[in-house]
Formats: sequence, structure tokens, C-alpha cells
Amino acid sequence: MGFDYPESFLLLPILVLLGWFWPRLGLFRPLRAIIAILAVTMIAGPRLQMQENALDLIVLLDRSESTEDLIDKGLPEWTRLLEGAKPGRKDTLRFVNFAAEVADAGIDGSSFTGSRKLTKTGLAISNVMAQVDGKRPTRMLLFTDGYSTEPLTEAAAQLGKRGVPLDFRLVRDETTRDLRLARLSFPERVQVGEPFLISVLLRGNEDGKVPLILRRNGQTLVETEVEVKDGTATAEFTDRIARVGAYEYDAEIRPEKDAHPGNNRMKRWIEITGGPRLLLVTKYVDDPVAKAMADMDFDVQIVSDFSQLKAGMLGGTKAVIFNNVPAHEIPNDFMKSLDFFVKEQGGGFLMAGGQRSFGSGGYFQSDIDELLPVSMELKSEHRKLAVAMAIVMDRSGSMSVNVAGGKSKMDLANSGAISAVNLLGNMDQITVFAVDSEPTKVVPLTAIGGKQKEISGRIARIASSGGGIFVYTGLKAGWEELRKSQAGTRHVILFTDAQDTEEPGDYRKLLEEMTKEGATVSVIGLGTKGDVDAPLCEDIAKLGKGRVFFSDRPMDIPQIFAQETVTIARSAFIEEPVGTLASGRWSEISPKPLDWMGKVGGYNLSYARKEATVSLISKDEYAAPLVAHARRGLGRTMAVSFPLGGEFSKEVREWAGYGDFMQTVGRFLMGQELPPGIALRHKIQGTRLELDLLYDEEEWGERLSKDPPTVKLQDDAGGAIYELPWRRMEPGRFSLTRDLDEGSVVKGAIRVGDNAIGFGPVSVGASVEWTFEPERLAELRLVSHQSNGRELLNLREAWTRPPYVAAASLNLPIGISLLLLILLDALITRTGWKLPEFGNRVKAAKTPKPIKVRAPKAVAKAPVAVKGKPVLKPESEQAPSERRSRFQKAKDRK
Repeated sequence: MGFDYPESFLLLPILVLLGWFWPRLGLFRPLRAIIAILAVTMIAGPRLQMQENALDLIVLLDRSESTEDLIDKGLPEWTRLLEGAKPGRKDTLRFVNFAAEVADAGIDGSSFTGSRKLTKTGLAISNVMAQVDGKRPTRMLLFTDGYSTEPLTEAAAQLGKRGVPLDFRLVRDETTRDLRLARLSFPERVQVGEPFLISVLLRGNEDGKVPLILRRNGQTLVETEVEVKDGTATAEFTDRIARVGAYEYDAEIRPEKDAHPGNNRMKRWIEITGGPRLLLVTKYVDDPVAKAMADMDFDVQIVSDFSQLKAGMLGGTKAVIFNNVPAHEIPNDFMKSLDFFVKEQGGGFLMAGGQRSFGSGGYFQSDIDELLPVSMELKSEHRKLAVAMAIVMDRSGSMSVNVAGGKSKMDLANSGAISAVNLLGNMDQITVFAVDSEPTKVVPLTAIGGKQKEISGRIARIASSGGGIFVYTGLKAGWEELRKSQAGTRHVILFTDAQDTEEPGDYRKLLEEMTKEGATVSVIGLGTKGDVDAPLCEDIAKLGKGRVFFSDRPMDIPQIFAQETVTIARSAFIEEPVGTLASGRWSEISPKPLDWMGKVGGYNLSYARKEATVSLISKDEYAAPLVAHARRGLGRTMAVSFPLGGEFSKEVREWAGYGDFMQTVGRFLMGQELPPGIALRHKIQGTRLELDLLYDEEEWGERLSKDPPTVKLQDDAGGAIYELPWRRMEPGRFSLTRDLDEGSVVKGAIRVGDNAIGFGPVSVGASVEWTFEPERLAELRLVSHQSNGRELLNLREAWTRPPYVAAASLNLPIGISLLLLILLDALITRTGWKLPEFGNRVKAAKTPKPIKVRAPKAVAKAPVAVKGKPVLKPESEQAPSERRSRFQKAKDRK
């Protein structure tokens, strides 16, 4: 038992004040002196520290992949030893399992069903600390290999604050041969053309030579051998990149024998910075857009192989141009990332016209549809040709699998077909077949004519029936029904599982027959291009002169159906020359007037959105927007509906103002430069992202106090966007941390006023659990030492009590006593009841009686009056009736 005074630093100034006001407060009185002492004691916050004869021992079991088997093997013996060493009945033993998640394991710790991909020791400690009973002694015992995949800083602070010691016992299998890539390091960001060092660190428990491969963006740079000596090896390389952007490096070792292959590969991204870069996505050879931009000293990166498009390429990019490229050839992840790139990172996006662009290119309801300043869906009154469509749907056994939202793949496919029906006009026709080993005619060839609800009801009742899909049988049945139509456009949509597409039959001959009669075939494959039947799907679409879509996200199926339907039925490219009319609003982009071309060779018919600004309009019955722009978040978008290259672009390419137009468009899309005095720093520790926003206090301090910065993150696949809170650590610095998933790649944007600072992609290694960094083990030892814990070799010592475990505040009893004494003091003061006082006065009981001295008889009495005026007696000799008030005395003096 002991006492503690947390606020004792306040005592000295309070005692000085009391000494100064001692007489005025009447502190010479005993009662008031006691009140003052109690008040000062209460301000110091006294606490009574007590040692209880009990202990809660919480055992944390590392259930990650690197220790799972070792924990299972040793747990029965550890439990027996801990139970046997328990001192008394009040002591409790509790087990907690953890890895990437935390789960209470009760009294034996025998089961864990969570993710084992990471070792989140800090999360486990924080979770347990939130449940600790502050009135009882507590210790933690951690069984682990010592390699947490996250920092332990926050956990250490919690342990110290609550006085909970952290003991640990290392669990390892040192006999297993393991070689691993411990670190792949290089700068996060370098200037274009600047050489930089790439360092690869290997660790292992056996020496020898190990093959090493280093790649950049999938292309092999180096293949060599590295010799491991005394458990480590380092290989260093230099590289230089001449183009702005983000690049992925991939290091891999291939030992002959290895216990943990999961730690043999590491990936990291580097950002190459320089002047503003423009990404041009095009299939045109010698694209005139590239030439015009290069003539204006823009750094233009041309991408013609669309499979190379990755979200990481947006790093360091200021604007993206799609020049007549179809949506189905753009990787889905890249398409999804453009929305974040424009709205949050302040990038620019332009779509140029052509027969494979806008609605004709399948961009309706795509991930960039809402970015554009124009709407692509053709109005019914502007349609001139009817469409007959056949939908052949896979209803094999694989379609019964449930996905997000409690729906099956079949439900989502049905929803896609229904959305296609709803996008067709009254003059269009539809037929639907459900296919497994045999085709079933769900909807015969029917004119829409307002029957959407009836047709949709039939489609919604399609159910999976088992088996696989016989594509030849399904295509043949669909074509036999579709050829009955006399519509100008006849099209088949084949929906199938890219992993389970059977019985191709003589599909080539069938497709040749269909295309000769003007029909086309597109394929929607549920899966990826790497699936076993994906080549068959691609061949069917190619021979059918249609498009092929792959998606391993079943939730995307309705959207793909809608895109394909609009491409066929509700889009139009006007192939005739049309005059142009300036609206006079080009001045909102550039103060320099532009002498527009007189006509364009063709254009994509679209409609301006409400928030769009239209600079050029077509001189025909549609009065359609030819050039329109809009702001989207912090970025800008533009739609140029006429072709800038290729067929139908002759009039535009011969226009004298082509170069000035493209230069102005480029500068508009790239936006403003970030003002100086602010910068971003980021790094990855394990799976934790750390961001620091550094700024000049004089330049930015006042602005950021009025409008604080915000930061948003998105994964590289274009998923959900989430906003994180900053913490102002000190003048000139904001900071934040965020735990990321293993193997994830994220990008981010910091909004500062009307400006954006983009960063990323930032990657978390796919084998963080197996890196075994010595720094993590050293950190664990330090945290344990700081909390008064130790490395525990003898489990019987696990029940050692902490020195002080419970502290009870004494402020309440002192406060009650203080209140009672104050009331007593007030009562005494009001009633006049006097208590003995300190000072020169002595107690009345001990005062000696005064000695009476008689005056001599010869002395005459004092005269009553002199010259007619009364002579006052001394006050001590006056009778009560003779005594005069203070007022009368003052009057006499006057």
C-alpha cells in the first residue's frame, strides 16, 4: 500500500499564495488552517495504491501462418504449466488468439477461424487493453515468433499508461531451411533521368548461392546469382528511367529447397517526376494528337497496347486522352481508377470522337460515363433503324453460386438481360434463350412494343439447372430465331462462364453464315482472360465481328449488358460532314479567340449535361455538342465529339487552328501548378501507411487553419474511396497512419484548397508475414522492457504480481470532509460562537485575575465639568448609559 500525488507540482505556487494571504484568510484559526490543508491536499490529487492478492493473466497466441503449427504443438503443455503454477483461486487465466484479426479463445485457446495472413500484435494488445479491469492486477504473456507486421508504438503507450507488463516467449522452428527476400529498397520518388540505387537484401539460415531475378513492369532487367554468407546477402543495381510515371519493380529468388516460398518475392513502386505528362491512349499510327502536343513541348506517353494500361500509370500523369478506343479493350481496373484520378487527384480527361468512341464504343454506363460533360444514350426520337437482339444465357451449375448481396450469378445475369430489354425501343425485337446442355426458348422473337414488363418477368424466372453450357447449341438456336427478323441490325449476346464453356461444335462455320447475313456476335465472359475457355470466347467474338468482355466481378454483369445494348441500339456516329456553330463560350477556357473550322467530317451524337459548357455546336437537326467541358471535383473533363485522327478527320486535320486548339485543350486539362511551400512524404512500415504533410507555416499556416487539408485513398482496382483524418503534430506538419491489407496497392490525393497532391501507387508486399525483419523483434523486446516485462523462459514465473496495480482516488472523502468543515466554519462565524485562536491571546481559563489597587483617599474625584463644558470620563469608567456611539464621538470631534 502507498500514496501517490499526481498533481504535486501545483503545491508550491499554492503554498506561496496561502503564505501571502495568511492574515486575511484567518488561517491562524485552527479550523481554517485544517480547511486550507485539506484543500491543498485535494488539489494535489492523492491516490491510495493497493496491492491485491490476485492476478489476471492474459495469454496472447500468435496464430499467423508463420507460427500456426508451432502454437498448436506447444499449447497443451503451456496450458498445463500455467494452470499448475496458478497461486490462488482469485487468479484468472484467459487466452486470446490473433493474427490479422483478434478473437477471444476462452480458457484453452484451441480454436481460431480468422485470417492468418498477418501478425497484428499491436491490434491484439490494444484490443485486450480495452477490456482490462483497471481495479485488478494484469499481466500479458505473448507467444509469438516476434515478427509483427505492424509497429507497436501505440500498444506500448497503452501498456505504460495502464501499468500492464508484457512478457513474451519466442516460438520458432530454427531447424527449417528458409531463404527469404527481406527487403527491396530504393527511393520513393526520383526525377526523370536521374540514376538511383536498387538494393535487394536476402536472409536465411543456410549459406549458399541463390538465383535472383529483378523485373520492371513485368520485363526482366537482371537474372543473376547471389551468395548468402553468414545468413545474409545484398545485391545492388542501378537504374535510370527517362519517362515520367509510376513503375513497379519485382524481385524474386528461386532457391532449390525452401520452407516458405511465400517470402521469395517482393514488389514496390517508384514514382518518376518531371514536367507535366499527358497519357494518350490510341490505336492510330502516327496519331496527329501526339504530334500536335509534342510540338508544344508536352511530355506525351503513347499507349497502343491497351493490356499494358495499369492504374499505376496515372502516377505523375496530369491528363489522359482516349482517342477513338473501345471500352471493352480498356482494362477494368484502369477504367475504374479514372474517376479518382480526375475528381480527387485533380487530373484531366478527354474523350475524342470516332466510330469506336462514346456510346458507339460501349462507354454508356461505364465507370467514366458520369465523368464526361455529355450524355451518350440516344433519344428514342432520334433513332432511325430497328434492332433485333438475341440473348443466349448460360444457366449451368456454376451459375447457382451466391455472390455479394445474397444473389446468385444467375440472378445478376437475369438482371443484365432485363436491363438490355429496358434499353430497347418499341420498334426493336428481342428473343432470349437459357442454355445448359439444351437450349430453352424463354422469350420467342417478340417486338418490344411496350411489353418490357412481361418480357422481364419471364427472364427473371430463369434458374440454374446444372451441367455445363453447350455454346454451339445455344448460338445455333439463337440464330435460327433471330434470322426470322427483317430488322436492319441483328445482334447476338452470348453470356457464358469462361471456366465452363463446352461443346464448341463447328462454331466457325456457323459464325461465318451469320456474318454473311449481316448479324454480329458479342460475348460476355464471367471470369478473366486467364481462364481455360477464355480463348474460345475471344475467338467467337472475333469471328462474329463483335466485342468480348471479361469480368470476374459478377456485380458488373448488368452494367456490361447495358453497355453492349446501347452500343448496338442506342448510339450513333454521324458519317456525313456537318457545319459548325461557335457558342462564344470558348473564352471560359482561353481568352484568345479561336477561328473554328467550317465543318467536321463526322461526329458522335450526344447531348450536353446541365452543368456542361458547350463551345461548338453542330449545324444540323440535332444541334449536338461538338466541344464541351466541365469541372469534376478538383479535375476537368472534355468531350470532343468529332474525330481528331483517322477516318472522318480530314477537315479537322487540315484546319489551320488545329495546333492552337490542341495546345489550349492540353493546358486546360492539366490544370494549375501546385503553389510552392508544401510537400508530401509517405512510407510503408509492414502493412501500415504513414503520411506526413509538410508545409511552410508562413506561407500556408493561415490558409490551412481556415480550410484544413483532406486526404482520400483508393485501392488500385478502383474500389471504394475512403477519407482519413489528419492529426496536426506541430506547426508545419500534419500526419496520419492507416493499416492496409497485405498485397494491396493504393493511391491517394490530398486536397489543399483548390489544389490536389496525388501520390502512389503505394504497395504492401504480398508476403509481409514471412519477411521476418529483425527490427520488429528488437521493437518487441523494447516494448516489453518499457512495460516492466521480460522474455519468459520459465512459465511458472508468469504469475508475478506487478508492484502497484490499483489506485483509488482520495478526492471524494477529502472533498466531503472539506465541505463539512466549511459549513461548520460558516456556522461559527454567523452565531458568534468563538473557538480559541492562535496568537498573542491566551485561553480565558488560564488568565490570572487582575489585582485591584485602591486610590488614596486624598485624591479628589475628577471634575464633572470645566468652564461649563462637561469633562468626559475614560471609557473604562463610564456606565453603559454614558458611553457614546462612534457617530457621537465623531460629532464631538468636529
